[in-house]
Amino acid sequence: MTTAQFKALLRRQGKTIRQWAEENGFPPEAVYRALNGVEKGNFGRAHEILVRAGIKQSELLAA
Repeated sequence: MTTAQFKALLRRQGKTIRQWAEENGFPPEAVYRALNGVEKGNFGRAHEILVRAGIKQSELLAA
């Protein structure tokens, strides 16, 4: 899923990005930054946001 598809999904559900962020325990500003590409989401909180949104796959590394 792309960020545009995720935003369209939220619109169809009648939710705002802020509502989704609060429901998923993220600061809304961090979600906006991840969805708008300000933070790339390669690691950390931005990565977790994009995985939870279904935009990125979780990258599990075998030890």
